[in-house]
Amino acid sequence: MADRVAVVAIGGNSLIKDKDHLTVQDQYEAAKETCQHIAEMIEQGWNVAIGHGNGPQVGFILRRSEIAAKEAGMHEVPLDACGADTQGAIGYALQQNLRNEFKRRGIKKTAATVITEVEVDQDDPAFINPSKPIGSFMDEVQAQQRAKEDGWAVVEDAGRGWRRVVASPFPEEIVELPAIRTLIDSGVVTITVGGGGIPVVQDDTGDLHGTAAVIDKDFASALLAQSIDANLFLISTAVEFVFTNFGEPDQKAIKKMTVSKAKELIEEGHFAEGSMLPKIKAAIWFLEETGGEVIITNPDNIPAALRGETGTHMVVK
Repeated sequence: MADRVAVVAIGGNSLIKDKDHLTVQDQYEAAKETCQHIAEMIEQGWNVAIGHGNGPQVGFILRRSEIAAKEAGMHEVPLDACGADTQGAIGYALQQNLRNEFKRRGIKKTAATVITEVEVDQDDPAFINPSKPIGSFMDEVQAQQRAKEDGWAVVEDAGRGWRRVVASPFPEEIVELPAIRTLIDSGVVTITVGGGGIPVVQDDTGDLHGTAAVIDKDFASALLAQSIDANLFLISTAVEFVFTNFGEPDQKAIKKMTVSKAKELIEEGHFAEGSMLPKIKAAIWFLEETGGEVIITNPDNIPAALRGETGTHMVVK
């Protein structure tokens, strides 16, 4: 691979500024801002691959699908197809905004989206204990009916109603990796492993099949970073720094963190499940496998973080 290769992992929530900015156009405008910072990063000499989340966007598709099935008799959209839909839509917003930003800056680059499958182990323990809530809230009668008729796993969600839950298995292999490597070697800004990748399993004949699961996008992006020999894994999130005691009066920004310190802070319970914890675990995995560098910061501070002026910088030791 080329020198100075970085994987930038963008959160799906980062494309939604608040509850008043949920539309496709709102998300496009948010993507534009992020792409400006990534373009500045590219001007600094980085060859970039981009991973992104898709949690809210998949939720929107599922909600539309459920309403259309109930009100108009339309077929529902399977979860793996929802993932593919969001990879295409978010990839479109990112690659178009990047193209326009490159034109404004006179950067001779192009961007392309790869609809990406990620293989998971069908015997992953996550399939025995599905835990990732998806889709709309239901009452108990509806939930038990879907469980009986469709084989859904359903749970009561903190007094708010019942929801479907699916597995969140560990990413094992990026199916389209040869194509991704070819694009990055050619200098193409490659948007891939969207939403953690479309989860697929291999049958006894070697054929792949989609499965109803959700892969954590930070772990998938960390796998991507390892697989393309990236020097840097940059996690773009909602905060400028990782904090200890986040949200408390004594919260403290972490400017530099080693793997051993990160593990210590995990044991002390400083990072929330479903929020910062998977990011830190993915960072540790990347660092232990590659010895590279991880930066965690918000989109606005990506250029400054690359200059070492802000953000949380993680290293092996």
